Amino acid sequence: MAQRVLIVEDDSAIAELIAMTLRVSGCEPQLCYDGLQAVRLLTDNDYDLAILDVMLPGMDGFELVEKLAAQGAKLPPILYLTAKVDVPDRVRGLRLGAEDYMLKPFHPVELQARVDGILRRHQRRTPDYRALDVVLDPDTHTVTKAGQPVELTPQEFALLELLMRHKNMALSREQLLEAAWGYDYLGGSRTVDMHIQRLRKKLDWEKAIVTVFKLGYRLEAPA
Repeated sequence: MAQRVLIVEDDSAIAELIAMTLRVSGCEPQLCYDGLQAVRLLTDNDYDLAILDVMLPGMDGFELVEKLAAQGAKLPPILYLTAKVDVPDRVRGLRLGAEDYMLKPFHPVELQARVDGILRRHQRRTPDYRALDVVLDPDTHTVTKAGQPVELTPQEFALLELLMRHKNMALSREQLLEAAWGYDYLGGSRTVDMHIQRLRKKLDWEKAIVTVFKLGYRLEAPA
């Protein structure tokens, strides 16, 4: 079952970026744009994680958590987003029980890593991904082929994880580029092609990773 994440962010562009990042990793995001609406949603629904902007209309992220705690509501793990770097604000959030803090602007890859870390601490262990004779462990960030370790760069690992997570599905170069380098990367899709070629050689997957004409790539493996 997909893990449900409530995103409370009044900037719709940032909220959509977070949602898109989480969907790629298999989460089920729900968007909310003000503190008062968030109180209702967190009171009436169960979430695996809430990502809260500190500065919200109606009620800020700190007040939101304080109100729910005073009501005895069961809160999910909290990840705060803020453009403020003041230590007292960060301490306040942590004292309210926040799991983590992220400063704006943020990189989607770092956001995903922090979300994954929080969800792992509160959920069952992330399952390994398996395809052919390759096993990828998201928790230990390791890859083995026929039981032997394979050394991958962070970008190669991110590309492989997305391909293995979506076996037999065509993924665009843009999806792969964003997963490995983030939405603000200025390089072209040729970067993806080069790293896919390296993956093919390192894993001996010349035939397994198939080029999809005018789109991107697909990992062909038994389901």
